Amino acid sequence: MSSKVTTTILSAPTRSLPAPALVQSRSRYSTTRAIGLLAAVAVLCLFANYTTRHCWFTHPHKFDRHDTDALVNICPQVPPLVPQQNFDIWESLGTTYDSAVFKAKAVSWLAGAVQVPTESYDYFGSPGTDSRWGKFHAFHAYLRKAFALAHAELEMTTVNTYGLIFVWTGSNEGLKPLLLAAHQDVVPVEPTTVDKWIHPPFSGHYDGTYIWGRGSCDDKSGLIGIMSAIETLLANGYRPTRTVVLAFGFDEESSGMHGAGTLAAKLEEMFGQNGYAMIVDEGPGYGEQYGRIIATPGIAEKGSVDVRIEVTTPGGHSSLPPPHTTIGILAELLVKIEANPFKAQLARNSPTYKMFQCLAAHAPDLPEQLQKVILASAYSDEALRTAEDTLFTNLAFKNLVRTTQAIDIVQGGVKVNALPEQAWAVVNHRISTESSIAAIEARDTDLLSPLASKFNLTYTAFGKTVDHGDNVDTFPAYGNLTLSKAFGKNGLEPTPTAPFEGDDAVPYQILSGSIKAAFNRHRRIEGNDDAIVVSPGIMSGNTDMKFYWKLTPHIFRYQHISSKDGGAFPANNIHTVNEAMSIDNFLEVIHFYTTLILNVDESALP
Repeated sequence: MSSKVTTTILSAPTRSLPAPALVQSRSRYSTTRAIGLLAAVAVLCLFANYTTRHCWFTHPHKFDRHDTDALVNICPQVPPLVPQQNFDIWESLGTTYDSAVFKAKAVSWLAGAVQVPTESYDYFGSPGTDSRWGKFHAFHAYLRKAFALAHAELEMTTVNTYGLIFVWTGSNEGLKPLLLAAHQDVVPVEPTTVDKWIHPPFSGHYDGTYIWGRGSCDDKSGLIGIMSAIETLLANGYRPTRTVVLAFGFDEESSGMHGAGTLAAKLEEMFGQNGYAMIVDEGPGYGEQYGRIIATPGIAEKGSVDVRIEVTTPGGHSSLPPPHTTIGILAELLVKIEANPFKAQLARNSPTYKMFQCLAAHAPDLPEQLQKVILASAYSDEALRTAEDTLFTNLAFKNLVRTTQAIDIVQGGVKVNALPEQAWAVVNHRISTESSIAAIEARDTDLLSPLASKFNLTYTAFGKTVDHGDNVDTFPAYGNLTLSKAFGKNGLEPTPTAPFEGDDAVPYQILSGSIKAAFNRHRRIEGNDDAIVVSPGIMSGNTDMKFYWKLTPHIFRYQHISSKDGGAFPANNIHTVNEAMSIDNFLEVIHFYTTLILNVDESALP
């Protein structure tokens, strides 16, 4: 790699995000009344046992939203990263991607992929035991036909029948490879909603603007975008210096156990633990927030655990019911859960807090008072609480921060004239990056304990007896309440956070610069570093990356998709009717992967 390229990458800001660079106020109070008032406020703070972290409103500094020098260190940005050694092919391919001929080819690639149904279900058996997996053979055949060059030039390995690994070997095998990931499967289409689709869900219909169908956004736009970039690079004679590895799971939408769960072991076998320079998989995209286009690559994921709540009681004839049936008891338990959501609280070291700081530093339409409290929250607990009160009026923001709970499955009863002997429900928790599975188990256990006593139930939670339920002097336990992890799954702890500041953040900087370069080139923007801002973000769901932690600490979840096309939260039409991708955005996706591959190839990464 040339020194010029090294400078381009490493000269980007790598400083950590310090407390806000404040602008010193030179105002002087000219009257003793003003001095006395200030002293009184200070005394009140001391009286209330507040530190200066709490009394942010008495801080002798102020923020000026127009002082860009003071704000730049709050959310440092790298400039657009245009390939240097590979500039000629990058520029040439940019022209190719602008052409009508290539546009037609891109339509054909994505539409054809959508036309092959690849639904995965929660209750699939393992490959070889469940015939429904067979549809992936048709998808593999489509990939072979659509991307003949890639199949001819790259080494392909199948894992657990349907998982795919492609290796594009570089000329310097001493460099750690770039790993690009995506998944082949899509969520099922609810049969009762088929007539609500503008175009049939697996039609791949192109109306001149959008390609319609399940998977057009999630995640065939990613998989086909990667393959399209590589196919085009090959067709133009490009060969990488750094090896590029592709990993395509096939059951991401139903836990990933059969797909990425087995791919991870093979990938580790190929290049070892921490053997990859960086990984990019699906995740948030970019969109306008408070007057600024902001991309939010996920540098971490929440954890998750499904809690099964089961009540059993004696049965009997419905003509002689007890005061509360099994279903009635379960209903009260579920009401108790929904009446007690987890508290949302910003932690200064969390990805979501960094995201809000970036809004404060770069979003011109963020209300000025909100900007002030977000910036002041770096050193003031009171300002932090004030920022929370405002930000959390937006439910999407609130749910990104806190542990969530959703009652998703309920079952009980078999006959209208028979009292139900069993009723159960499953609550899905998405665990905050500051929490843990153990903390969720403890909270759920404590929350339902009073109701177990109220209904005189023997209470067992996660394998431990909490209460025998016997009302010693009156009557034995009426039934049983059992909390357990649903479906025999242990759950997933919150992921490690990828480095995004400091000396270890070069992969994040390369990703950020590539996002900006692709965004600008697609719009023919020159000399504008602020056309799009890149902010650390978080993935609220879980991707195949939960299996890849051993491969590298530099795992990023990002899809270069505009929020208009379902890319940034709220995710429009992903997992629901009328999923669609504009061809303009899909062309930009291809350009993004091209830019990323070329930039990583000539980077100073090991």
